[in-house]
Amino acid sequence: MERTRILIADDEESMRFLLREVMTRQGYEAVAVADGEQAVQKVREQDFDLVILDVKMPGLDGLQALRQMRRIRPHLVVLMMTAHGTNQVAVEAMREGAYDYFSKPFELEEMRIVVRRALDKHALLSQILDLEKRLKGQASFDRIIGQSDSMQQVFALLTKVITSDVTVLITGESGTGKELVAQAVHYHSARKSKPFVSVNCAAIPETLLESELFGHEKGAFTGATGTKLGRFEVASTGSIFLDEIGDMPLSLQSKMLRALQEREIMRVGGSKPIKVDLRIIAATNQNLLKCVENKTFREDLYFRLNVLPIHLPPLRQRHADLPMLIEHFINVYNPRLNKNVLGVSSEALEAIMSYPWPGNVRELENVIQRAMVLASGTVLKLEDLPSGVIAGKGTTSTTFTDTESEPSAATSELIQDFTIPLQQKIERLSEDLEKKIITAALEKANHHRQATADLLGISRKSLHNKMVKYQLFGSRYDNGEE
Repeated sequence: MERTRILIADDEESMRFLLREVMTRQGYEAVAVADGEQAVQKVREQDFDLVILDVKMPGLDGLQALRQMRRIRPHLVVLMMTAHGTNQVAVEAMREGAYDYFSKPFELEEMRIVVRRALDKHALLSQILDLEKRLKGQASFDRIIGQSDSMQQVFALLTKVITSDVTVLITGESGTGKELVAQAVHYHSARKSKPFVSVNCAAIPETLLESELFGHEKGAFTGATGTKLGRFEVASTGSIFLDEIGDMPLSLQSKMLRALQEREIMRVGGSKPIKVDLRIIAATNQNLLKCVENKTFREDLYFRLNVLPIHLPPLRQRHADLPMLIEHFINVYNPRLNKNVLGVSSEALEAIMSYPWPGNVRELENVIQRAMVLASGTVLKLEDLPSGVIAGKGTTSTTFTDTESEPSAATSELIQDFTIPLQQKIERLSEDLEKKIITAALEKANHHRQATADLLGISRKSLHNKMVKYQLFGSRYDNGEE
Protein backbone atom coordinates (compact mmCIF):
# COMPACT_ATOMS: atom_id res chain seq x y z
CA MET A 1 0.00 0.00 0.00
CA GLU A 2 1.40 3.40 -0.99
CA ARG A 3 2.21 5.84 1.78
CA THR A 4 0.42 9.17 1.99
CA ARG A 5 2.62 11.87 0.39
CA ILE A 6 2.69 15.41 1.77
CA LEU A 7 4.49 18.41 0.29
CA ILE A 8 5.62 21.17 2.68
CA ALA A 9 6.66 24.63 1.45
CA ASP A 10 8.10 27.14 3.96
CA ASP A 11 11.08 29.47 3.75
CA GLU A 12 12.00 28.87 7.42
CA GLU A 13 14.33 25.89 7.71
CA SER A 14 13.32 25.20 11.33
CA MET A 15 9.64 25.06 10.38
CA ARG A 16 10.34 22.75 7.44
CA PHE A 17 12.30 20.44 9.73
CA LEU A 18 9.56 20.45 12.40
CA LEU A 19 6.74 19.73 9.97
CA ARG A 20 8.68 17.04 8.13
CA GLU A 21 9.48 15.30 11.44
CA VAL A 22 5.87 15.47 12.66
CA MET A 23 4.49 14.16 9.37
CA THR A 24 7.09 11.38 9.19
CA ARG A 25 6.28 10.24 12.73
CA GLN A 26 2.62 10.10 11.72
CA GLY A 27 3.60 7.59 9.03
CA TYR A 28 3.44 9.95 6.06
CA GLU A 29 6.07 10.49 3.39
CA ALA A 30 7.01 14.18 3.66
CA VAL A 31 8.85 16.32 1.07
CA ALA A 32 9.92 19.85 2.07
CA VAL A 33 10.92 22.78 -0.18
CA ALA A 34 11.96 26.37 0.61
CA ASP A 35 9.75 28.48 -1.69
CA GLY A 36 6.66 28.63 -3.87
CA GLU A 37 8.44 28.07 -7.18
CA GLN A 38 9.96 24.79 -6.00
CA ALA A 39 6.56 23.72 -4.61
CA VAL A 40 4.82 24.36 -7.96
CA GLN A 41 7.52 22.44 -9.79
CA LYS A 42 7.12 19.46 -7.42
CA VAL A 43 3.36 19.45 -7.97
CA ARG A 44 3.92 19.54 -11.73
CA GLU A 45 6.27 16.52 -11.55
CA GLN A 46 4.77 14.34 -8.80
CA ASP A 47 1.49 13.33 -7.15
CA PHE A 48 0.82 14.50 -3.59
CA ASP A 49 -2.10 13.76 -1.31
CA LEU A 50 -1.73 17.09 0.49
CA VAL A 51 0.25 20.33 0.20
CA ILE A 52 1.03 22.57 3.19
CA LEU A 53 1.90 26.08 1.98
CA ASP A 54 3.22 29.02 3.98
CA VAL A 55 1.59 32.27 2.90
CA LYS A 56 4.67 34.48 3.25
CA MET A 57 7.57 33.25 1.12
CA PRO A 58 10.12 35.12 -1.03
CA GLY A 59 9.54 35.20 -4.78
CA LEU A 60 6.37 33.25 -5.45
CA ASP A 61 4.27 33.54 -2.27
CA GLY A 62 1.80 30.98 -1.01
CA LEU A 63 -1.26 32.57 -2.64
CA GLN A 64 0.42 32.76 -6.07
CA ALA A 65 1.71 29.21 -5.71
CA LEU A 66 -1.79 28.01 -4.80
CA ARG A 67 -3.27 29.53 -7.96
CA GLN A 68 -0.67 27.83 -10.16
CA MET A 69 -1.08 24.49 -8.40
CA ARG A 70 -4.85 24.59 -8.85
CA ARG A 71 -4.37 25.12 -12.58
CA ILE A 72 -2.05 22.11 -12.75
CA ARG A 73 -4.13 19.85 -10.45
CA PRO A 74 -7.64 21.28 -9.90
CA HIS A 75 -8.52 18.78 -7.19
CA LEU A 76 -5.34 19.15 -5.13
CA VAL A 77 -6.00 19.58 -1.39
CA VAL A 78 -3.99 22.49 0.03
CA LEU A 79 -3.56 23.77 3.60
CA MET A 80 -2.26 27.29 4.25
CA MET A 81 -0.01 28.39 7.12
CA THR A 82 -0.29 31.97 8.28
CA ALA A 83 1.64 34.09 10.75
CA HIS A 84 -0.35 35.73 13.54
CA GLY A 85 -2.43 38.60 12.20
CA THR A 86 -2.50 37.49 8.53
CA ASN A 87 -5.63 35.35 8.69
CA GLN A 88 -7.35 37.58 6.13
CA VAL A 89 -4.87 36.38 3.52
CA ALA A 90 -5.68 32.78 4.44
CA VAL A 91 -9.38 33.46 4.02
CA GLU A 92 -8.61 34.82 0.56
CA ALA A 93 -6.64 31.65 -0.15
CA MET A 94 -9.67 29.54 0.80
CA ARG A 95 -11.70 31.51 -1.73
CA GLU A 96 -9.06 30.48 -4.27
CA GLY A 97 -9.57 26.81 -3.39
CA ALA A 98 -7.46 26.09 -0.29
CA TYR A 99 -9.12 23.56 2.01
CA ASP A 100 -8.24 25.16 5.38
CA TYR A 101 -5.52 27.00 7.26
CA PHE A 102 -3.81 27.10 10.65
CA SER A 103 -1.89 29.94 12.27
CA LYS A 104 1.67 30.10 13.54
CA PRO A 105 2.59 29.45 16.25
CA PHE A 106 0.36 26.38 16.41
CA GLU A 107 -0.34 23.54 18.78
CA LEU A 108 0.92 20.28 17.30
CA GLU A 109 -2.29 18.40 18.13
CA GLU A 110 -4.41 21.09 16.47
CA MET A 111 -2.22 20.92 13.37
CA ARG A 112 -2.46 17.11 13.27
CA ILE A 113 -6.28 17.32 13.38
CA VAL A 114 -6.38 19.83 10.52
CA VAL A 115 -4.04 17.62 8.46
CA ARG A 116 -6.13 14.54 9.19
CA ARG A 117 -9.30 16.31 8.04
CA ALA A 118 -7.59 17.52 4.90
CA LEU A 119 -6.42 13.99 4.09
CA ASP A 120 -9.95 12.67 4.64
CA LYS A 121 -11.12 15.28 2.14
CA HIS A 122 -8.47 14.09 -0.33
CA ALA A 123 -9.56 10.47 0.10
CA LEU A 124 -13.19 11.39 -0.55
CA LEU A 125 -12.30 13.48 -3.61
CA SER A 126 -10.19 10.64 -4.99
CA GLN A 127 -13.08 8.24 -4.56
CA ILE A 128 -15.48 10.61 -6.32
CA LEU A 129 -13.09 11.20 -9.21
CA ASP A 130 -12.64 7.46 -9.57
CA LEU A 131 -16.41 6.98 -9.58
CA GLU A 132 -16.90 9.68 -12.19
CA LYS A 133 -14.20 8.09 -14.35
CA ARG A 134 -15.79 4.65 -14.05
CA LEU A 135 -19.31 5.94 -14.62
CA LYS A 136 -18.46 8.00 -17.69
CA GLY A 137 -19.82 6.05 -20.62
CA GLN A 138 -20.75 3.13 -18.38
CA ALA A 139 -24.07 1.98 -17.05
CA SER A 140 -23.89 1.05 -13.38
CA PHE A 141 -23.44 2.49 -9.93
CA ASP A 142 -22.88 -0.32 -7.46
CA ARG A 143 -25.91 -2.61 -8.10
CA ILE A 144 -27.94 0.13 -9.83
CA ILE A 145 -28.07 -0.70 -13.54
CA GLY A 146 -29.00 1.55 -16.45
CA GLN A 147 -27.66 3.19 -19.59
CA SER A 148 -30.74 5.28 -20.43
CA ASP A 149 -30.52 9.07 -20.23
CA SER A 150 -32.74 9.14 -17.15
CA MET A 151 -30.48 6.73 -15.26
CA GLN A 152 -27.34 8.58 -16.35
CA GLN A 153 -28.89 11.66 -14.76
CA VAL A 154 -29.44 9.67 -11.56
CA PHE A 155 -25.79 8.53 -11.58
CA ALA A 156 -24.56 12.09 -12.15
CA LEU A 157 -26.68 13.33 -9.24
CA LEU A 158 -25.41 10.53 -7.00
CA THR A 159 -21.78 11.56 -7.52
CA LYS A 160 -22.70 15.03 -6.23
CA VAL A 161 -24.92 13.86 -3.38
CA ILE A 162 -22.28 11.64 -1.79
CA THR A 163 -19.89 14.56 -1.30
CA SER A 164 -22.29 16.27 1.10
CA ASP A 165 -23.86 15.22 4.38
CA VAL A 166 -27.34 16.67 3.89
CA THR A 167 -30.69 14.90 3.97
CA VAL A 168 -31.65 12.97 0.82
CA LEU A 169 -35.21 12.15 -0.30
CA ILE A 170 -35.51 9.30 -2.81
CA THR A 171 -38.80 9.06 -4.69
CA GLY A 172 -40.13 6.55 -7.17
CA GLU A 173 -42.60 3.71 -7.55
CA SER A 174 -42.20 0.50 -5.57
CA GLY A 175 -39.60 -1.78 -7.08
CA THR A 176 -37.47 0.93 -8.71
CA GLY A 177 -34.49 0.38 -6.36
CA LYS A 178 -34.78 3.13 -3.75
CA GLU A 179 -33.00 1.14 -1.06
CA LEU A 180 -30.09 0.39 -3.43
CA VAL A 181 -29.72 4.14 -3.99
CA ALA A 182 -29.83 4.77 -0.23
CA GLN A 183 -27.07 2.22 0.31
CA ALA A 184 -24.98 3.80 -2.46
CA VAL A 185 -25.37 7.24 -0.85
CA HIS A 186 -24.16 5.87 2.49
CA TYR A 187 -21.38 3.54 1.38
CA HIS A 188 -19.73 6.17 -0.83
CA SER A 189 -19.92 8.92 1.80
CA ALA A 190 -17.57 9.92 4.59
CA ARG A 191 -19.80 7.85 6.93
CA LYS A 192 -19.27 4.61 4.97
CA SER A 193 -17.49 2.82 7.85
CA LYS A 194 -20.29 3.72 10.28
CA PRO A 195 -23.70 2.02 10.71
CA PHE A 196 -26.34 1.98 7.99
CA VAL A 197 -29.70 1.34 9.64
CA SER A 198 -32.88 0.76 7.62
CA VAL A 199 -36.43 1.24 8.93
CA ASN A 200 -39.58 0.46 6.93
CA CYS A 201 -42.11 2.93 8.33
CA ALA A 202 -45.00 1.11 6.63
CA ALA A 203 -44.13 -2.35 7.96
CA ILE A 204 -44.10 -1.51 11.69
CA PRO A 205 -47.44 -1.03 13.52
CA GLU A 206 -48.15 2.56 14.53
CA THR A 207 -48.15 1.66 18.23
CA LEU A 208 -44.60 0.29 18.00
CA LEU A 209 -43.02 2.68 15.49
CA GLU A 210 -42.07 5.43 17.96
CA SER A 211 -40.32 2.93 20.24
CA GLU A 212 -38.60 1.34 17.22
CA LEU A 213 -37.29 4.70 16.03
CA PHE A 214 -36.46 6.44 19.29
CA GLY A 215 -36.22 3.62 21.83
CA HIS A 216 -37.89 3.38 25.24
CA GLU A 217 -37.06 3.38 28.93
CA LYS A 218 -37.76 0.55 31.32
CA GLY A 219 -41.38 0.63 32.45
CA ALA A 220 -42.45 3.06 29.71
CA PHE A 221 -45.34 0.74 28.84
CA THR A 222 -46.56 -2.76 29.56
CA GLY A 223 -43.89 -5.20 28.45
CA ALA A 224 -41.03 -2.66 28.57
CA THR A 225 -38.88 -4.75 30.88
CA GLY A 226 -35.67 -2.88 30.07
CA THR A 227 -34.19 0.08 28.25
CA LYS A 228 -34.12 -0.29 24.48
CA LEU A 229 -32.06 1.77 22.05
CA GLY A 230 -34.02 3.06 19.08
CA ARG A 231 -32.83 2.92 15.48
CA PHE A 232 -31.74 6.58 15.64
CA GLU A 233 -29.30 5.83 18.48
CA VAL A 234 -28.05 2.67 16.79
CA ALA A 235 -27.40 4.63 13.59
CA SER A 236 -25.62 7.51 15.34
CA THR A 237 -22.39 8.55 13.48
CA GLY A 238 -23.76 6.71 10.42
CA SER A 239 -26.92 6.93 8.29
CA ILE A 240 -30.55 6.02 8.89
CA PHE A 241 -32.75 5.04 5.95
CA LEU A 242 -36.44 5.83 6.54
CA ASP A 243 -38.21 3.77 3.88
CA GLU A 244 -41.87 4.48 3.07
CA ILE A 245 -41.69 7.76 5.02
CA GLY A 246 -45.00 8.78 3.40
CA ASP A 247 -46.76 6.09 5.45
CA MET A 248 -45.55 7.48 8.78
CA PRO A 249 -48.52 8.28 11.04
CA LEU A 250 -49.29 11.99 11.35
CA SER A 251 -49.09 11.71 15.13
CA LEU A 252 -45.41 10.74 14.91
CA GLN A 253 -44.36 13.24 12.26
CA SER A 254 -43.91 16.13 14.73
CA LYS A 255 -41.41 14.06 16.72
CA MET A 256 -39.62 13.12 13.51
CA LEU A 257 -39.43 16.80 12.58
CA ARG A 258 -37.80 17.61 15.92
CA ALA A 259 -35.31 14.76 15.46
CA LEU A 260 -34.32 16.17 12.06
CA GLN A 261 -34.17 19.80 13.17
CA GLU A 262 -32.43 19.42 16.53
CA ARG A 263 -30.58 16.16 15.86
CA GLU A 264 -31.88 14.89 19.18
CA ILE A 265 -34.48 12.32 20.19
CA MET A 266 -36.44 11.42 23.31
CA ARG A 267 -36.99 7.80 24.25
CA VAL A 268 -40.56 6.75 25.03
CA GLY A 269 -40.94 7.25 28.78
CA GLY A 270 -37.70 9.24 28.93
CA SER A 271 -37.12 12.74 30.30
CA LYS A 272 -33.74 13.63 28.80
CA PRO A 273 -33.12 14.52 25.13
CA ILE A 274 -30.39 12.42 23.51
CA LYS A 275 -28.15 13.94 20.84
CA VAL A 276 -27.62 11.91 17.65
CA ASP A 277 -25.17 12.52 14.82
CA LEU A 278 -26.43 10.86 11.66
CA ARG A 279 -27.42 11.40 8.06
CA ILE A 280 -31.08 11.10 7.12
CA ILE A 281 -31.97 9.27 3.90
CA ALA A 282 -35.71 8.91 3.29
CA ALA A 283 -37.71 7.24 0.53
CA THR A 284 -41.33 7.06 -0.56
CA ASN A 285 -43.44 5.82 -3.46
CA GLN A 286 -46.07 8.45 -2.72
CA ASN A 287 -46.41 12.01 -3.97
CA LEU A 288 -45.61 13.84 -0.73
CA LEU A 289 -46.82 17.18 -2.08
CA LYS A 290 -50.26 15.63 -2.63
CA CYS A 291 -50.06 14.14 0.86
CA VAL A 292 -49.34 17.65 2.19
CA GLU A 293 -52.37 18.98 0.29
CA ASN A 294 -54.49 16.16 1.73
CA LYS A 295 -53.25 16.96 5.27
CA THR A 296 -51.77 13.47 5.72
CA PHE A 297 -48.17 14.70 5.72
CA ARG A 298 -46.71 17.74 7.47
CA GLU A 299 -45.54 20.48 5.13
CA ASP A 300 -42.61 21.47 7.40
CA LEU A 301 -41.42 17.85 7.55
CA TYR A 302 -41.65 17.57 3.76
CA PHE A 303 -39.40 20.60 3.25
CA ARG A 304 -36.99 19.32 5.90
CA LEU A 305 -36.69 16.01 4.02
CA ASN A 306 -36.65 17.36 0.48
CA VAL A 307 -33.16 18.92 0.62
CA LEU A 308 -31.53 16.77 -2.08
CA PRO A 309 -34.22 14.91 -4.02
CA ILE A 310 -33.43 11.91 -6.25
CA HIS A 311 -36.25 10.56 -8.42
CA LEU A 312 -36.00 7.05 -9.84
CA PRO A 313 -37.89 6.62 -13.12
CA PRO A 314 -40.22 3.62 -13.51
CA LEU A 315 -38.99 0.78 -15.71
CA ARG A 316 -41.67 1.47 -18.33
CA GLN A 317 -39.95 4.81 -18.99
CA ARG A 318 -36.52 3.27 -19.54
CA HIS A 319 -37.03 0.21 -21.71
CA ALA A 320 -33.57 0.78 -23.18
CA ASP A 321 -32.18 -0.60 -19.91
CA LEU A 322 -34.06 -3.92 -20.17
CA PRO A 323 -31.41 -5.94 -22.09
CA MET A 324 -28.72 -4.90 -19.60
CA LEU A 325 -30.94 -5.69 -16.60
CA ILE A 326 -31.84 -9.09 -18.06
CA GLU A 327 -28.16 -9.91 -18.52
CA HIS A 328 -27.44 -8.75 -14.96
CA PHE A 329 -30.12 -10.98 -13.39
CA ILE A 330 -29.09 -13.97 -15.49
CA ASN A 331 -25.53 -13.56 -14.22
CA VAL A 332 -26.79 -13.23 -10.63
CA TYR A 333 -29.02 -16.32 -10.69
CA ASN A 334 -26.95 -18.70 -12.84
CA PRO A 335 -24.71 -19.77 -9.91
CA ARG A 336 -27.58 -19.66 -7.39
CA LEU A 337 -29.81 -21.91 -9.50
CA ASN A 338 -26.96 -24.02 -10.89
CA LYS A 339 -27.92 -22.95 -14.42
CA ASN A 340 -26.01 -21.97 -17.54
CA VAL A 341 -28.47 -19.58 -19.17
CA LEU A 342 -26.74 -17.48 -21.83
CA GLY A 343 -29.56 -15.16 -22.91
CA VAL A 344 -33.15 -14.85 -24.16
CA SER A 345 -34.75 -15.68 -27.48
CA SER A 346 -35.84 -12.86 -29.80
CA GLU A 347 -39.52 -13.71 -29.14
CA ALA A 348 -39.03 -13.61 -25.38
CA LEU A 349 -37.10 -10.34 -25.59
CA GLU A 350 -39.85 -8.80 -27.72
CA ALA A 351 -42.46 -9.76 -25.10
CA ILE A 352 -40.31 -8.37 -22.29
CA MET A 353 -39.78 -5.11 -24.18
CA SER A 354 -43.55 -4.77 -24.82
CA TYR A 355 -44.63 -5.35 -21.22
CA PRO A 356 -45.24 -2.21 -19.07
CA TRP A 357 -43.56 -3.62 -15.91
CA PRO A 358 -45.89 -2.20 -13.25
CA GLY A 359 -43.74 -3.87 -10.58
CA ASN A 360 -40.61 -2.25 -12.04
CA VAL A 361 -37.14 -3.79 -11.61
CA ARG A 362 -38.26 -6.02 -8.75
CA GLU A 363 -40.93 -7.60 -10.97
CA LEU A 364 -38.41 -8.07 -13.79
CA GLU A 365 -36.04 -9.82 -11.40
CA ASN A 366 -38.82 -12.18 -10.25
CA VAL A 367 -39.82 -12.94 -13.86
CA ILE A 368 -36.24 -13.70 -14.95
CA GLN A 369 -35.65 -15.89 -11.90
CA ARG A 370 -38.89 -17.82 -12.57
CA ALA A 371 -38.06 -18.22 -16.26
CA MET A 372 -34.60 -19.56 -15.42
CA VAL A 373 -36.13 -22.18 -13.11
CA LEU A 374 -38.49 -23.31 -15.89
CA ALA A 375 -35.98 -23.10 -18.74
CA SER A 376 -34.78 -26.43 -20.13
CA GLY A 377 -31.88 -25.06 -22.15
CA THR A 378 -29.38 -22.23 -22.24
CA VAL A 379 -31.84 -19.71 -23.73
CA LEU A 380 -34.97 -18.31 -22.06
CA LYS A 381 -37.88 -18.87 -24.43
CA LEU A 382 -41.26 -17.21 -24.76
CA GLU A 383 -43.03 -20.13 -23.06
CA ASP A 384 -40.80 -19.69 -19.99
CA LEU A 385 -42.36 -16.29 -19.28
CA PRO A 386 -45.59 -15.66 -17.31
CA SER A 387 -48.77 -15.35 -19.39
CA GLY A 388 -49.17 -11.68 -18.47
CA VAL A 389 -45.75 -10.82 -19.88
CA ILE A 390 -46.42 -12.86 -23.03
CA ALA A 391 -49.67 -10.95 -23.53
CA GLY A 392 -47.72 -7.70 -23.33
CA LYS A 393 -49.78 -6.18 -20.53
CA GLY A 394 -50.41 -6.59 -16.82
CA THR A 395 -52.65 -9.52 -16.07
CA THR A 396 -56.20 -8.32 -15.50
CA SER A 397 -57.54 -9.78 -12.29
CA THR A 398 -60.80 -11.70 -12.19
CA THR A 399 -63.39 -11.68 -9.43
CA PHE A 400 -63.31 -14.48 -6.88
CA THR A 401 -66.94 -15.55 -6.66
CA ASP A 402 -68.92 -18.19 -4.85
CA THR A 403 -68.80 -20.36 -7.97
CA GLU A 404 -65.12 -20.91 -7.26
CA SER A 405 -65.80 -22.50 -3.87
CA GLU A 406 -65.57 -25.88 -5.60
CA PRO A 407 -62.02 -26.94 -6.48
CA SER A 408 -60.99 -26.11 -10.03
CA ALA A 409 -59.90 -28.82 -12.45
CA ALA A 410 -56.28 -27.83 -11.92
CA THR A 411 -56.69 -27.96 -8.13
CA SER A 412 -58.37 -31.35 -8.27
CA GLU A 413 -55.59 -32.64 -10.51
CA LEU A 414 -52.99 -31.34 -8.07
CA ILE A 415 -54.75 -33.01 -5.12
CA GLN A 416 -54.83 -36.36 -6.94
CA ASP A 417 -51.20 -36.19 -8.09
CA PHE A 418 -49.34 -38.20 -5.42
CA THR A 419 -45.98 -37.79 -7.12
CA ILE A 420 -45.84 -34.29 -5.59
CA PRO A 421 -44.81 -34.12 -1.89
CA LEU A 422 -47.52 -33.03 0.56
CA GLN A 423 -45.72 -29.86 1.68
CA GLN A 424 -45.24 -28.71 -1.92
CA LYS A 425 -48.94 -29.31 -2.61
CA ILE A 426 -49.93 -27.27 0.46
CA GLU A 427 -47.64 -24.39 -0.56
CA ARG A 428 -49.08 -24.29 -4.10
CA LEU A 429 -52.68 -24.48 -2.85
CA SER A 430 -51.97 -21.77 -0.26
CA GLU A 431 -50.54 -19.47 -2.92
CA ASP A 432 -53.57 -20.09 -5.13
CA LEU A 433 -55.94 -19.26 -2.25
CA GLU A 434 -53.93 -16.17 -1.28
CA LYS A 435 -54.10 -14.91 -4.84
CA LYS A 436 -57.89 -15.35 -4.91
CA ILE A 437 -58.33 -13.56 -1.59
CA ILE A 438 -56.21 -10.61 -2.74
CA THR A 439 -58.10 -10.53 -6.04
CA ALA A 440 -61.42 -10.41 -4.18
CA ALA A 441 -60.18 -7.61 -1.92
CA LEU A 442 -58.98 -5.61 -4.93
CA GLU A 443 -62.39 -5.92 -6.55
CA LYS A 444 -64.19 -4.93 -3.34
CA ALA A 445 -61.94 -1.87 -2.91
CA ASN A 446 -62.31 -0.91 -6.58
CA HIS A 447 -58.57 -1.51 -7.05
CA HIS A 448 -57.60 1.23 -4.56
CA ARG A 449 -54.45 -0.21 -3.06
CA GLN A 450 -54.48 1.45 0.36
CA ALA A 451 -58.12 0.45 0.87
CA THR A 452 -57.25 -3.10 -0.27
CA ALA A 453 -54.33 -3.28 2.18
CA ASP A 454 -56.65 -2.11 4.98
CA LEU A 455 -59.20 -4.78 4.07
CA LEU A 456 -56.51 -7.47 4.21
CA GLY A 457 -54.85 -6.10 7.35
CA ILE A 458 -51.42 -5.81 5.71
CA SER A 459 -49.18 -2.89 4.74
CA ARG A 460 -49.45 -1.20 1.37
CA LYS A 461 -45.92 -2.35 0.50
CA SER A 462 -46.72 -5.99 1.38
CA LEU A 463 -49.78 -5.77 -0.86
CA HIS A 464 -47.71 -4.40 -3.72
CA ASN A 465 -45.14 -7.20 -3.39
CA LYS A 466 -47.90 -9.82 -3.47
CA MET A 467 -49.49 -8.16 -6.51
CA VAL A 468 -46.13 -8.36 -8.27
CA LYS A 469 -45.78 -12.02 -7.28
CA TYR A 470 -49.23 -12.96 -8.59
CA GLN A 471 -49.29 -10.57 -11.58
CA LEU A 472 -52.41 -8.79 -10.27
CA PHE A 473 -52.08 -5.54 -12.19
CA GLY A 474 -54.89 -4.41 -14.45
CA SER A 475 -56.01 -1.35 -16.31
CA ARG A 476 -56.61 0.72 -13.16
CA TYR A 477 -52.96 0.50 -12.19
CA ASP A 478 -51.84 1.22 -15.75
CA ASN A 479 -53.88 4.41 -15.65
CA GLY A 480 -51.56 5.74 -12.99
CA GLU A 481 -52.68 4.63 -9.52
CA GLU A 482 -49.70 3.99 -7.24
